[in-house]
Amino acid sequence: MNTRAILAIARKDLKVAMQNKGVVLPIVIVPLILFVVFPWVMVYVSSMTDLTGSSMSNVDELLARMPSGLLNELSGYTQDQQMIVFSLVYMLAPMFLILPLMVSSVLAADSFAGEKERKTLEALLYTPTTDRELFTAKLLGAWTAAVAVALFSFVIYAVMVNAAGWQSIGHLFFPNWMWIALVFWVTPAVAGLGLVVMVFVSVRAQGFQDAYQTGGLVVLPVIALMIGQISGVMYFSLGVVLLVGFVIWLLDLVLLRFASKSFRRGELMAKF
Repeated sequence: MNTRAILAIARKDLKVAMQNKGVVLPIVIVPLILFVVFPWVMVYVSSMTDLTGSSMSNVDELLARMPSGLLNELSGYTQDQQMIVFSLVYMLAPMFLILPLMVSSVLAADSFAGEKERKTLEALLYTPTTDRELFTAKLLGAWTAAVAVALFSFVIYAVMVNAAGWQSIGHLFFPNWMWIALVFWVTPAVAGLGLVVMVFVSVRAQGFQDAYQTGGLVVLPVIALMIGQISGVMYFSLGVVLLVGFVIWLLDLVLLRFASKSFRRGELMAKF
């Protein structure tokens, strides 16, 4: 494969995407809210539960619905500490997966669909690369950026969580092994899933906004995981995270194989 050409196309895609406010703003704002503001808000809310009996009762009801495994992991903490650990370590775990999905989806939507809007798709399709090299280049830049943003956000979140919870808990409590597996095993798989789906969508879409709005449906499985955990049906243990990652990687391989075989620049030229 022409590695030099692949890297050149990937770098060009990232450079163009970073000049698009519609791409940059979600990548900046979402991590800022979830991983900088949210930890301090949740610690403040948890500290307020001591003020009213109704708040304490609500916390008791929420924790009572949780699986026994999670209750065992929280058993060494006081009630206000349990709320902090539950919200920042467990409740936000599935929400974290929205970040690599969002970044890969935004960048992939700007891939072919953005090229159509900028009237540069035809020139791209005539570059001296094979179909597989062009397809790989379109995936590589967005996937690398999504994983990098997720890793950076994880580091920021770890600092914010421990800083916000230090006064109540008194020691470092984040990350645990579940989060390590989530970040280094599941996050790359989720980024790949969002990327492949969005490439399918963006090839057929008329523009960036059309592709991004249609491909946004890919976050529904993550929302289902969030609802399942909050309702007490399941919780993000190390075993669950490893299993979720395994399933997503398998799905990635199937979709990637199908996408690479069905990708033909001749068809794109006809549509263009």
